[in-house]
Amino acid sequence: IRDKKRNKSIMVRTNFLMTAPLLMASFCSAQEKPNVVLILVDDMGYSDIGCYGSEIETPHIDSLALQGIRLTQFYNTSRSCPTRASLMTGLYQHQAGIGWMSEDPFKNVDKDPKDWGVAEYRGALNRNCVTIAEVLKSSGYHTYMTGKWHLGMHGMEKWPLQRGFERFYGILAGACSYLRPEGERGLVLDNEKLPAPEAPYYTTDAFTDYAVNFINEQKDNTPFFLYLAYNAPHWPLQAKEADIEKYYELY
Repeated sequence: IRDKKRNKSIMVRTNFLMTAPLLMASFCSAQEKPNVVLILVDDMGYSDIGCYGSEIETPHIDSLALQGIRLTQFYNTSRSCPTRASLMTGLYQHQAGIGWMSEDPFKNVDKDPKDWGVAEYRGALNRNCVTIAEVLKSSGYHTYMTGKWHLGMHGMEKWPLQRGFERFYGILAGACSYLRPEGERGLVLDNEKLPAPEAPYYTTDAFTDYAVNFINEQKDNTPFFLYLAYNAPHWPLQAKEADIEKYYELY
């Protein structure tokens, strides 16, 4: 989403999909309702994808690009959580309540430092907006999410299930360990906080597995919307040993 030197094109995907909350209702009524899968990665640069010239192998993403459309111009909010606020609502981030930064874990303070006390800088999605999940759910869609939320965490009313998603597995905070998410940066399933997972564990794999499970567990043929929001490659940049070995000489 964000990279000071290479951010221009990674924002292409997000900009293309940011119109979805505004257009989806009329789109769905005009034709058979499609399943929608929105995949988002965190803090990745434009040229980190193989189809845009990366030295990193990204064959699955390259395959999607080969069969789809690649955009060449994009603009974002220069930070991940305001961009997420716009992506989920179709609004400028200030209108959605996250003009600067979203809530994260904090200790020994009376007020979250991300809440500046004015409507545009509350650090969580407000109720003057609707999310794409809320719109699609009201249009008869199943709505699933796995991965990083980072649109409000202090108070369950800010969590994904209270903003239109039927199922959720992932993290509420802006970052976590890839190998052992725990504590205030730990995992949540629906509305329940989970204990730290047992090894071996890797967030990218777990988010993918839960996304697939949510779809497989669906009992009807109703269309679904899946928002798959990976925390990689956001810090702390923890890779599997095999991947480290693979690129050791290169980096």
